[in-house]
Amino acid sequence: MSDKPKPITVNATLYWANLANKSELSGKYQVDLGQLSEGAVEALQQRGIVAKTKPPEPDKPDKGHFITCKSVNPIRAYNTAGDEISELVGNGSTAKVALGYYDWRSPAGKAGRSASILKLIVTELEVYESV
Repeated sequence: MSDKPKPITVNATLYWANLANKSELSGKYQVDLGQLSEGAVEALQQRGIVAKTKPPEPDKPDKGHFITCKSVNPIRAYNTAGDEISELVGNGSTAKVALGYYDWRSPAGKAGRSASILKLIVTELEVYESV
């Protein structure tokens, strides 16, 4: 039997969602899960995942406690009815997210643990529209 903790579910505000298209910066699909509660931060810490905070910057949203989830595969998002979302998810969308984790090691010898999205249910969609 494994000692690996069970997945957790967190409520989050989504930022910089690159769910269906890779981020130009990382070359991966990714999303920041922000406005995490103290309970979510603690549950993540128990799994070896550290939430970040950054001071607010002009013209950027204040994400509060947040983590960045990355994937080599597209991240599928669903609405509360269970239908897959085809619209681009914009900053400020809220979601219920089931998270697991994985350990990694880079070719340069760095190692760590990152959160992995198991299921992403958008509870309030802010559709991204390019300006």
